[in-house]
Amino acid sequence: MEDLKGKAVRGGFVKIWAQAALFVLRTGSLMILARLLDPKDFGLVAMVTVLTGVLDLFKDVGLSTATIQRATITDQQVSTMFWVNVGVGGILSLLSLIMAPVIVSFYHEPRLLWITVALSSAFLINGAGVQHGARLVRQMRFTTLAVIDISCCFAGAAVGIGMAMMGLGYWSLVGMTVIPTVIGTTCYWLAAAWIPGPPRRGGEVRAMLRFGGTVTLNSLVVYIAYNAEKVLLGRFWGTETLGIYGRAYQLVNLPTRNLNSAIGGVAISALSRLQDDPLRFKSYFLKGYSLVLTMTLPITIACALFADDLILVVLGTKWGGTAALLRLLSPTILAFALIDPFGWLLIATGRVVRSLKIALVIAPLVIGAYLVGLPRGPRGVALGYSVMMTFLITPVIAWAKHGTSITTGDIWRAVRSPLISAIVAAVFSLGVQLSITHNHIPLLRLTLESSAMISSFIVTLLYVMGQKAFYLELIRGILKRP
Repeated sequence: MEDLKGKAVRGGFVKIWAQAALFVLRTGSLMILARLLDPKDFGLVAMVTVLTGVLDLFKDVGLSTATIQRATITDQQVSTMFWVNVGVGGILSLLSLIMAPVIVSFYHEPRLLWITVALSSAFLINGAGVQHGARLVRQMRFTTLAVIDISCCFAGAAVGIGMAMMGLGYWSLVGMTVIPTVIGTTCYWLAAAWIPGPPRRGGEVRAMLRFGGTVTLNSLVVYIAYNAEKVLLGRFWGTETLGIYGRAYQLVNLPTRNLNSAIGGVAISALSRLQDDPLRFKSYFLKGYSLVLTMTLPITIACALFADDLILVVLGTKWGGTAALLRLLSPTILAFALIDPFGWLLIATGRVVRSLKIALVIAPLVIGAYLVGLPRGPRGVALGYSVMMTFLITPVIAWAKHGTSITTGDIWRAVRSPLISAIVAAVFSLGVQLSITHNHIPLLRLTLESSAMISSFIVTLLYVMGQKAFYLELIRGILKRP
């Protein structure tokens, strides 16, 4: 167990540093592309990806999660799932091609035909690497995975920026999407050094397919819930509006997606192996939960208070309308930080049916909020989204933890210190912001504001709230040799 703890802690911080690097790469490429391309270019590609994204959810039919979650698994079972993934990838590529003229008709935009055709190839390529990537996660080879992820992101960014500089417009975003998939699958094969055998039938494989199917259905419902507004905005408000809303959503989603990927993959892998040890399971989950919140709260504050300067620095002057949307969407960052970790809990303990039921309740409520705000455009949609997600925090957590060893008192103790520290930091940084003259350049203002916020947050968390020992323990766990 101690070896598992060491691997989990070290793996978690490797993933965190890797996701930090990915965040810098993605933000950097976004800053450059936002200045080379127009909002309409982003809107065009978003029109396709928000619909083909539904197919993307089926790319591994939940079998990568099934491979990671199982306490024991054989090469024969993984080989069978590999061929299932390849077959599904081929079907998804074909469906994407069939969808192309439908997407053109829906949006009344002929340029979307060849964008959809080009993006369809990624499904088959990705299907060939799903199980190789899952094997690396199961083996907790997080450093290898980090190198692969960073290499893929760098290559995609380089291709996208290069194509944009050549004047290829929205095609640069297509290239930026497809290239990482090709490189990633190739690297997974090389790193895993595993050749799949022939497929075999068996009861265990059928059970894993049922588990994976439930996970995939849950992902489908969640995807529809959190992306329907983009379809609605693109259909009723056009490419430019969708492009502007999409950049605000991307800035909000980038840090949360990176954090969830960094800690979530490690958490599910470690928690799945602790299902029969309730005390350790509870301890690991609560520490991970507190860590996610600690890393998310400063991002929430920055998006809420420094939105104008963030947009000017990251996207440039032609994206000024995005700042209000970023501010309106900022509460969703905190909402997902509080809710998402319970998804790890449910998956690790095999409660995927409950996770699906929760998603089926959330989806119509969130979509209803979009529809209420749609007549007022992107600001109405963003406000409706944030209000509904904030309202759902308490009931979703209560439902997710029911019947587990996690209590309401445990949750409060995990969130108390970072939450109080964040309130102090928000008040202090707001005072600094009000004292800064608007004659300063945006980058200088953002630097001063964020420095005040981060420093006050860290001092309050470590010393006033007494969390210094907790983080020192984490650091020792990283430095300890396996």
